[in-house]
Amino acid sequence: MSDSDLRALTRQFPNPGRLEAIYLRPERRAEVRSVEVATVLAGCGLEGDHYSLRASAGSRQVTLIQAEHLPVIAALSGWDEVDAALLRRNLVVSGLNLLAAQALFKDQPLVLRIGAEVVLEVSGLCEPCSRMEDLLGSGGYNAMRGHGGVKARVLSGGVIQVWDSVTCSVPGR
Repeated sequence: MSDSDLRALTRQFPNPGRLEAIYLRPERRAEVRSVEVATVLAGCGLEGDHYSLRASAGSRQVTLIQAEHLPVIAALSGWDEVDAALLRRNLVVSGLNLLAAQALFKDQPLVLRIGAEVVLEVSGLCEPCSRMEDLLGSGGYNAMRGHGGVKARVLSGGVIQVWDSVTCSVPGR
């Protein structure tokens, strides 16, 4: 496969995804709060989330997890199901492979668009923290490895709401 073929393939997604849930964490270790609508602040994160208040949030302004990974995490943890709120990510997305939304080529960035206004750039994997041992039980940390979602920077802010479309594209397209 040529480089140009691979570049073309990384820009193709079969369907748009959907925003299934929005969670805010008002402060570190605080219980998450589910909301239907949220304001996303460019360069900061979700208004009302503790990461948006930190100047050092950097590449972790918003966290996202794949809804399709929840049953996998549950199975690997020995649970029947896992509530996404327990995993403490900001956004739950279905129908779009979030791991594929991270650009493979530095000169060909990809962005996630949520609703009409918000644009995110996936900045890496969102690795689980040791807290997953307490929340999911013994082995919870390893159950989430590879399934913990992604972290992102906010390039353009705006309002998002549950059921918004989530697409991945090359900026400007």
